Amino acid sequence: MLTSPATTEEEVKNAPPEPPKETLPESIAGFASVFVVGLFIITFVIQHFEIPSGSMENTLLIGDHVFVDRLVPTGKASFLAPLFPYRDIRRNEIAVFVHPAEPGTYLVKRIVGVPGDRIHLRDGKLYLNGVLQAEPYVIRNGTRDIYRDNFPAVSPLESFGVADTGRKTLPPNIHSQDLVVPDGYYFAMGDNRDNSNDSRYWGLAPRANFMGRPLFIAWSLNQTETDFEPKGVGERIMAFLNTAIHFVGKTRWNRVLRLVH
Repeated sequence: MLTSPATTEEEVKNAPPEPPKETLPESIAGFASVFVVGLFIITFVIQHFEIPSGSMENTLLIGDHVFVDRLVPTGKASFLAPLFPYRDIRRNEIAVFVHPAEPGTYLVKRIVGVPGDRIHLRDGKLYLNGVLQAEPYVIRNGTRDIYRDNFPAVSPLESFGVADTGRKTLPPNIHSQDLVVPDGYYFAMGDNRDNSNDSRYWGLAPRANFMGRPLFIAWSLNQTETDFEPKGVGERIMAFLNTAIHFVGKTRWNRVLRLVH
């Protein structure tokens, strides 16, 4: 049988000292540091949003939970500017912003027009600066609407369903057959083009309203618009329990961690 030789006094003296054990205050400080960093990221870097409508189908579905990059639109004057690279929202990107007509509501739409762009639709097809756009992500339901499909051939002042913000911001920027996007504003539409309440109805989206752009789908639950209608406390509790019980079956696993573009 093999045995290890006895440890000599000299070896004991030359042995490296054992690392000091972490004290309780040090453990608490370490946990607090992680918590503060996580809170900073959630507050200033990314934010969670849930998709409650089908206006962005099939790019984003009802029940998709997305993480939004809040650094893109912070602005050059933001206190975060020295820490993170800044860039503006780009054409064809999907963005989250505050509803111009309903300040407490957030919207997620595709930005089809940036300042200086000339936009019009003919038979539902988008023309940007006079060029027909290929939009493979767009879906249509086959219905026809003169105002919606041929914007802005029919004046927003003459169309039913246009919000006051649309009646105010759209007409002054219509020149000939185009809507010209002014400085500081953007033109946004849903990918579900015939089922989207967008810039054709509530007008231009101010630069100051933007929150960021969705990065990826963190989780996706098979839901409908009725699931997001206002409910009483009892109904909300039952809905939560139903989701918890059927979590595996109701989750769209093929959409989890999918990039948004």
